[in-house]
Amino acid sequence: MFTGTLEQTVRVVGDIGGTHIRFALSRGTDEISHVWVRRTADYNGLEAPLREFLSQEGMPVVRTAVIGIANPVTGDRIAMTNANWSFSIEDTRRALSLDQLVLLNDFSVLALSLPHLPKEELKLIGKGQAVHGAAIGLLGPGTGLGVSGLIPTGDGKWVALEGEGGHTSFSPCDETETWLWEEARKVYGHVSTERFLSGAGLQFIHQCLTRKAGLGQETLSPPEITARALEHSCPHSMRTLDIFCSILGTAAANLALILGARGGIYLGGGIIPKLGDYFERSPFHARFHDKGRFGDYLAAIPVYVITSPYPGLVGAAAHSLNPAEGDEPA
Repeated sequence: MFTGTLEQTVRVVGDIGGTHIRFALSRGTDEISHVWVRRTADYNGLEAPLREFLSQEGMPVVRTAVIGIANPVTGDRIAMTNANWSFSIEDTRRALSLDQLVLLNDFSVLALSLPHLPKEELKLIGKGQAVHGAAIGLLGPGTGLGVSGLIPTGDGKWVALEGEGGHTSFSPCDETETWLWEEARKVYGHVSTERFLSGAGLQFIHQCLTRKAGLGQETLSPPEITARALEHSCPHSMRTLDIFCSILGTAAANLALILGARGGIYLGGGIIPKLGDYFERSPFHARFHDKGRFGDYLAAIPVYVITSPYPGLVGAAAHSLNPAEGDEPA
């Protein structure tokens, strides 16, 4: 596990999700300070919040920023999928007088954090033993569904995958999920895995269950659904969370098989770390192992929940120092 600080000129590191913006100053993966958090919905682009952050009293002159964003980064223009943001990277860089402004997919950045997170910020779920030098999978539901991974290069370095796995087509595994898929298809047409594995997905599952039960429509927020489920105060919320975790188990198993992720599956995002002890006894693991002839293969893979407060900032700091290097994750 990496524990040392690699000295570097101070720079901004950032993590922009569909719900929150997080900026900080960094000189290394274990030297992150001045953490600044705001709501994504309060802005419509990167320049205004980054200018606010840099304009705080006592801030040093910063010339470089490395930022993860919950969106594909395929060119200069960014138009976020799950937020009303649209901006030019180069225009923003010039407006803020930065020498370098690097934007990366947020889950690629989160993947880069894995070799640098302390073991106490990774909760092992179930059993399993990581295979040294094997690929690692990462996924996590929040405002959307992020998916990435780390591929070893064989010389102590890693390549972080940059993709949009959350938008792959959802495949139901039982009658309830088939029914939910049919309901979602009426609304969305194409049904991606993110339509269920996200905050909005929790709401959709809950609304479908309550409507099927003939109850009046009650629009609950994702935190309200999870709170009622964990308190055992609402059977439909409890059922919603069980279905959600089952679908996540299948998605995690699919990712593990595609990548050959015998180095472990890591779960991030804003939802799972808040589920506490429930997640360990949820249907997640039963579904994660439910792959027929490859059940034993998956049972040997460790699954970790990332409990770090700001892992995206750690990943951005890792990229700014040396994007490809790092020790074996826990």
